[in-house]
Amino acid sequence: MSSNEIKYLNRSKQVIETELVYGDSAIKFVYDNPFGKLFSSIVASKPVSQLYGSYQDWPVSKNKVPPFVEKFDIDLSIYKAGSLTSAKKENSYNTFNEFFIREFEDGQRTFVDDKSKMPAFSEARYFGHEEVKDDVKLPVKGQYLRASDLLGGSKWSETFAEGPLLIARLCPVDYHRYHYPLSGKTLDSFPISGQYHSVNPLALKAKPEILIVNERRASILETQDFGKLAYIEVGAAMVGKIVQSHDETAAHQQGAEKGYFLFGGSTVILLGEKDKWAPSSDILENTEAGIETYLHLGEEVADLK
Repeated sequence: MSSNEIKYLNRSKQVIETELVYGDSAIKFVYDNPFGKLFSSIVASKPVSQLYGSYQDWPVSKNKVPPFVEKFDIDLSIYKAGSLTSAKKENSYNTFNEFFIREFEDGQRTFVDDKSKMPAFSEARYFGHEEVKDDVKLPVKGQYLRASDLLGGSKWSETFAEGPLLIARLCPVDYHRYHYPLSGKTLDSFPISGQYHSVNPLALKAKPEILIVNERRASILETQDFGKLAYIEVGAAMVGKIVQSHDETAAHQQGAEKGYFLFGGSTVILLGEKDKWAPSSDILENTEAGIETYLHLGEEVADLK
């Protein structure tokens, strides 16, 4: 297996799959090539990402949709059509961003109905740890993932010290809306300024501190059974915007949409209080082996202790 191949376990199929990476040559150039590394700070800057992201809102960008769907073998039958009338769904999106934030057709995803289990909040590839301590590292060369670093040193850092951790990585080909896993209310929310590096594993191998230096938005949620959660959306290279679509002054229901990422792959991180819950056993086992677990939105992602 090539060292640049990204393998993950597809839980629903129970098979190991190889990820087809969008923009892999560009990622390798910026993070692996000595000359390309000279441009990494420019590529990761907010203006560059927002400028490129804004192009995805231009009508001409819709021409990218059909070849993108074909190359990555995206099944559009499970998604709603765009705002344009067309015999082919791939031609119904007015812009690439409209396609990028496409919604599921009604009934395509359901949330697990068990108070002892947390449903997946994103359709994504997951890593998980029972406790975030200094000896917990990404399954690439050593970067600590302390709650205080992930939360930008906020007043909530101690609440989640040594608690459980879930990292959900969304690829550009994925559904890019993220949801509330449990019913509850928002206690606090705040931005954490930073850069816009790629969150692809190829980039993380070269720059493992990405998850704590990238632009982030954190929400502190209060839930009935799983306690407090820190819900952190991480920006990434060429992400035009992180959009909070739910009014955080109002209570939220399990499964409700929380927000979405405009163009670009990105990441959602979830922190919990110590000894409240743990990631699902297969996620823990796969994480130990350095393999992500691909879950559908709403599938079991964690269990109460």
